[in-house]
Amino acid sequence: MPLPIGRDRVELEVTIPGEGKDRSFKVAIKWVSCVSLQALHDALAGRLPNIPFETIQALDVVMRHLPSMRYTPVGRSFFTPSEGCSNPLGGGREVWFGFHQSVRPSLWKMMLNIDVSATAFYKAQPVIEFMCEVLDFKSIEEQQKPLTDSQRVKFTKEIKGLKVEITHCGQMKRKYRVCNVTRRPASHQTFPLQQENGQTIECTVAQYFKDKYKLVLRYPHLPCLQVGQEQKHTYLPLEVCNIVAGQRCIKKLTDNQTSTMIRATARSAPDRQDEISKLMRSANFNNDPYVREFGVRVRDDMTEVNGRVLQAPSILYGGRNKAIATPIQGVWDMRNKQFHTGIEIKVWAIACFAPQRQCTELLLKAFTDQLRKISRDAGMPIQGQPCFCKYAQGADSVEPMFKHLKYTYQGLQLVVVILPGKTPVYG
Repeated sequence: MPLPIGRDRVELEVTIPGEGKDRSFKVAIKWVSCVSLQALHDALAGRLPNIPFETIQALDVVMRHLPSMRYTPVGRSFFTPSEGCSNPLGGGREVWFGFHQSVRPSLWKMMLNIDVSATAFYKAQPVIEFMCEVLDFKSIEEQQKPLTDSQRVKFTKEIKGLKVEITHCGQMKRKYRVCNVTRRPASHQTFPLQQENGQTIECTVAQYFKDKYKLVLRYPHLPCLQVGQEQKHTYLPLEVCNIVAGQRCIKKLTDNQTSTMIRATARSAPDRQDEISKLMRSANFNNDPYVREFGVRVRDDMTEVNGRVLQAPSILYGGRNKAIATPIQGVWDMRNKQFHTGIEIKVWAIACFAPQRQCTELLLKAFTDQLRKISRDAGMPIQGQPCFCKYAQGADSVEPMFKHLKYTYQGLQLVVVILPGKTPVYG
C-alpha cells in the first residue's frame, strides 16, 4: 500500500518525555524504493540467482513492529518482566525472559526463527531498596550512619548511568540519568540557590526539600544522587527516586549471579519446545494488523523435518568381566565397574580452599583414605600419600599455588581442589 504522502518528503515534529524536560525531534519520511515480494518468490523457486536481502529486511521490520511496541527490544530479542513472580539475581538485578525473532530464507520457503532467551535487567524499585541490595543491607533501618567511602564507591559503580524517576511531584514523574553519588549526605550537601530578591545563597538539599515541598527527609544521613549534566549540580535525595523499569544490565554479572542465571534459564529440549509454542500462541502473528497488511501468514506449528537418530556408542569396561554397556539418554553406570585402561597415580596433591574450621585435618585424612579406596575399586589406583596438602585462602592464591605445584613437583599427575561452595575461587 503506498504512503499517503506519495513520493514527497514530509517532515514531522515529535515530542517525547526527556530527562528532566520534554525533547522535540524532527522526523523526515520519504519514499526510497519499491520492495518486491515477487522477486523473493522467484529466488526461492530458483528462478533468480540471488536472494533479495532488502526484501527480507523489510519483512523483518514488518514482523518486529508490533512486538517492539509491546515489549522491551534488545538487539533481535524482545523481553518482558515475568507476571506474578520475579526472578531475582541479587544486587538489584533480575532475570527477564523473552524471545529471539528473525525472518530467514530456507531452501523452499521463508522461515520465522523463534527461540526463548533471557537476560539481566535492573529491578524497578525505590533507590533506597536498590542501595540495600547492592550493599547487602537487610533493611535500611540498620544503616543509621552515613555510608563509608568504600560503600559509596560500590553504590556509585552500580547506579551511575541508570535512569531514575522522581516521586515527590505527584503525577509528574520526571526521569533523570544518574551521573554521580555525592560524598556528603543530604543534610550537608549544598548547592547555590537563587532567592526571589536575586541573591544567591548556599542551601542544603534537606533544607530545600523541606522548604519547597514540605518534605522532611527520613534519611538525611544518606547521600544524594547527582543527575543530568554534572556541571549543573542537580541533586536528589535517594528516598524520592525509583529505578526506572526496563533498563538492561550491560555490566558483568558476579559469579553468584551467573550461576543463578544459569539455573533460572536451564531447560530440557521438550520444555524449550513447549515454551516456544506458547510464545507463538501469545505473539498471534496472524492477527497482527501490520503483518496482515502485507499479506503474510505464519503457521502456528513448528516445521517438521526428517532426521536421523544415531545409536550411542557402546562402552567397554575393564576388570575381569570386560562388560559392555550401552548408554541410555547419554548416561551410563560406573558403579562396581572398572576403567578399561586405568593408570596408576603416584604423584598427586591436595589444595584445600575451605577454612580449617570447616574442613579439619581429620576430615581431610578421612577423605583421602576414601578417595584412594574408590580409585582402587575403579581400576585407577591413587598410590601413597599426597606430595602436597595445604590450606589456601581466596581467589588470589589460586594461580601462585598452581605455579608452585607445577615447578616444585615434577611429574605431578593430579591436583584435588576442595572448595567451600560456590565462591569466587570456583569461577
